[in-house]
Amino acid sequence: MSSARLFEPLSLARGAPMKNRLMLAPLTNRQSHADGTLSDEEHRWLEMRAAGGFAMTMTAASHVQPVGQGFTGQLGVFADDHLAGLSALAAAIRAQGSLSSLQLHHAGSRAEPELIAAPVAPSEVPERNVRALSEAEVEALRDDFIAGARRAEQAGFDGVEIHGAHGYILAEFLSATSNRRTDPYGGSIENRARIIFEVIDGIRAATAPDFQLGLRLSPERFGLELEEIRDVAAEVLRQEKIDYLDMSLWDVRKEPEEERFKGRSLVSFFTDLPRGNVRLGAAGKVMDAGDASWVLDSGCDFAVIGRAAILRHDFPERVRRDPDYRSPELPVSVQHLRNEGLSDTFIHYMRRWPGFVDPR
Repeated sequence: MSSARLFEPLSLARGAPMKNRLMLAPLTNRQSHADGTLSDEEHRWLEMRAAGGFAMTMTAASHVQPVGQGFTGQLGVFADDHLAGLSALAAAIRAQGSLSSLQLHHAGSRAEPELIAAPVAPSEVPERNVRALSEAEVEALRDDFIAGARRAEQAGFDGVEIHGAHGYILAEFLSATSNRRTDPYGGSIENRARIIFEVIDGIRAATAPDFQLGLRLSPERFGLELEEIRDVAAEVLRQEKIDYLDMSLWDVRKEPEEERFKGRSLVSFFTDLPRGNVRLGAAGKVMDAGDASWVLDSGCDFAVIGRAAILRHDFPERVRRDPDYRSPELPVSVQHLRNEGLSDTFIHYMRRWPGFVDPR
């Protein structure tokens, strides 16, 4: 398929349409202040991506409770003190012609121990000093996700994405390995997914009819079972209360890890689900125009761009001008990343990814 379809508008069930099929992934960058307020560096990084042509510009994971902070320099959405920076960011993204989305997050047991001495999770992990949430605390967690969405709407964002992937707290609820509860939030997959559906219902009830709502899921690792995540995705799609499902796959072309499911692509387990008016996207090593086109060829409605958006703030515009566009070869220089709007803090973080930043 040519890359032309990448630049067809994509209507969403609620709110304004995406002007193309390229969404900025929620990318950890560690650039915000210690209290969770937005820094000038993070504002610039995101505004550059909006200006670069992304149809939807999504923030990094933004924690909904202080105890949910996963890493240093993380954006927050748990207090009204965050509103000024978030409002300025939402306005800047809109001025560049992009939809804005804030990702709602809680790290759960994956919080860095230097930040959170006693993390919380669905069930305890004594060797890591992780405490199990009480049922009342689970309900408070649900309510704080909903409050984060209300705060994002107040700041002027077009919508939010619920982070239910990568072993963070909502994914921990989904995993029978990490969730050993015996109350209504544990046991069957229906019970383990209960908090996600309650968050979705709560955000829908608390926000305007045109407020856009997405959900990010990952189907493997961190104790997650592909078959169970597919069932959760199927029910989310059936209910049509979200506007888009963002599947984080690590590699959009990969096969499942589980032997019994090999022989077909991982993404195909989700593209063949009835989706009604919900749009489906996928993330994972989408590095060039051909990769993004392949995601649509595979049956998705849009592609989610991560590392390629770090390498080029204007990835969509480059793909629009050149259907054979490829990302720069790795590693790239520090100066290249500075030119693309990364602060030295973000560049230091990217050194954790082998072969990304030239060590010279």
